[in-house]
Amino acid sequence: MSVPAPLRPAPSASTPIPEPAPAVRRAVDWRIRFALLGLIWGFSFLFIKVGTEAFAPLQVTLGRMVFGTVVLVATLLIKRDRLPRGKRTWLHLTVAALLLNALPFSLFAYAELTIPSTLAGICNATTPLWSMVVSVVALSEDKPTRQRFAGVGLGFLGVLTVLGAWQGFSGQDPAGTAMALIAAASYAVGWAYVRRTLAGATTSNLALSSSQLLLGTVQLAVITPFFTSVPTSFPILSVLSVVALGALGTGIAFLLQYALVAEKGPTIAVMVTYLIPVVATAAGVLLLHERLGWNEPVGAVIVLAGAALTQLRPRSRPAAEPVP
Repeated sequence: MSVPAPLRPAPSASTPIPEPAPAVRRAVDWRIRFALLGLIWGFSFLFIKVGTEAFAPLQVTLGRMVFGTVVLVATLLIKRDRLPRGKRTWLHLTVAALLLNALPFSLFAYAELTIPSTLAGICNATTPLWSMVVSVVALSEDKPTRQRFAGVGLGFLGVLTVLGAWQGFSGQDPAGTAMALIAAASYAVGWAYVRRTLAGATTSNLALSSSQLLLGTVQLAVITPFFTSVPTSFPILSVLSVVALGALGTGIAFLLQYALVAEKGPTIAVMVTYLIPVVATAAGVLLLHERLGWNEPVGAVIVLAGAALTQLRPRSRPAAEPVP
């Protein structure tokens, strides 16, 4: 559940990631920061579940966007960076904010009203599968291969395993599951849109992402009052969950991702994909006492294996293919 940084795609959430920069020495080893990023994104599904216990899904999402925007804008000011200019760029960012933030964040929040956070985390892991499907349709330079098609087929077989298709999908709410899967697909569509419209932007990733979150916050601020009422209570755990979801899961997580990709390259974004559902499942079972059937972890492994296949590229000849 990453924050979009519109330039290069990060398959873990189908959001673009920054161009790698020359490696620099950092005080904390990259492996520790990688694990921290996986923990933050994995725990985001727990934060959503706890937040929706007291607040409406749109309120949880709005709070998430507000606190995430505060972190990124504050960083932008500290770095003395500037917001992008040009009406066209802001128009594209408005669409990206809807597809990569407002819509999927809201769908996951609504989904977790009726499905466990563990299932939501597994559904999020299908994003690379949707990305491959969308890229074949929308991005002509992405040529499908038998291996990638096999990955999509394997991945969706894993989804059917997670949902227990052989027993009529019993035990899972179809509407909630569908919303979580649509949220993952929305990331993929948003990534394709950003890649086509903002790939050549000269503005920094931090400025683009800050603007995108700001626009998504405005979108939700306009819509939320029409569908929700003012909360009558503010339980401390739910409040802290929303703050953590925004400040950590949406703000700090982007900064961690940006630094990791700059230091280690874009492959790191793919690797985080495989850690998120593991953390989400462990958190849901251990802290929320959610029940876990044998088919869910087995199906999750199949989904991740399929996702891995869709991300493998054919070996390049003399001129290497650009890493997405």
